Amino acid sequence: MKKIVLTGGGTAGHVTPNIALLPSLKEAGYEVFYIGSYEGIEKKLIEEMDIPYYAISSGKLRRYSSLKNFSDPFRVLKGFGQALKLMKQIKPDIVFSKGGFVSVPVVLAAGKNKIPAIIHESDMTPGLANKIAMHAAVKICCNFPETLNFVPADKAELTGSPIRAELLCGNKIKGLELCGFTANKPVILVIGGSSGAVKVNEAVRNVLPELLKKYQVVHICGKGKTDESLNKVQGYVQFEYSNKELRDLFAMCDIVISRAGANAICELLALKKPNLLIPLSANASRGDQILNAISFKQQGFSSVLPEEDITPKRMLDAVNELYNNKDRYYEAMESSQQGNAIDLIMDLIKENTK
Repeated sequence: MKKIVLTGGGTAGHVTPNIALLPSLKEAGYEVFYIGSYEGIEKKLIEEMDIPYYAISSGKLRRYSSLKNFSDPFRVLKGFGQALKLMKQIKPDIVFSKGGFVSVPVVLAAGKNKIPAIIHESDMTPGLANKIAMHAAVKICCNFPETLNFVPADKAELTGSPIRAELLCGNKIKGLELCGFTANKPVILVIGGSSGAVKVNEAVRNVLPELLKKYQVVHICGKGKTDESLNKVQGYVQFEYSNKELRDLFAMCDIVISRAGANAICELLALKKPNLLIPLSANASRGDQILNAISFKQQGFSSVLPEEDITPKRMLDAVNELYNNKDRYYEAMESSQQGNAIDLIMDLIKENTK
């Protein structure tokens, strides 16, 4: 049986795409192993799936001043030594990395042992971890056409990001029943990420009375961010978070209002949901969500409203424009190959398995 090592961690975004590949990997006859950190979110997520999990030392390589800059390089070196031993122990035929700093020693150890490694870059411009790892990789999967300009041309592949298969299996009727909505009025899904988005929540609630004249709204607010005063408003339902029922909410909705994280927007593309993106501002991030949103707008997949530009009128106008032109956005997404990431990445894995 062919063996594959998956790696990636630090945030859910560095783990869930790996999880999305698991059914296809098992169907293709791969025995799967995972290398991650001791305490990262990946440990809990992967061990719950009954996949052999190996923890190694990892450290963050920072571009800014920190006392940890003196100790973390030694953790990376230790992790590299541990990864070398695991390569000899597991003897994988290929490695697939979703990024994060724990993945760097793994990809470098694979290269040292002449084991093919494929890495995936979610954002428009490669992060530091993938900049280091790409030299040892045979292929670099990208979410955005623009990213191809930042990686070696002979390694670059435009694939999009793998998404969980269950998201594609939602039931519209179940979604309507869950929310108590009617089938004859369009539905907006508002989703701001696993921890919610205060600015997005505020923007939607500020225009909620106007929105409810035309739409029904299901709002995933984030933990601790629901507004109890709105619990009995007809046509409006709010959740702190959504897990298994998320697929039904996606199936039910006509349009989506969302942040512009790479994994989130790739899910919208795969589901072909017309969307209004409100990217996290440059003041609160390195600006990657802004670049993500611009790319999706240029490709015709999304409408964009910068959070600095939000007023009640602009918010309402943006939502109505999106809904009135939803077929145009759907057609652009329908014609894209990036929503078929699992098949594209599986082809690369099979082609490069030694």
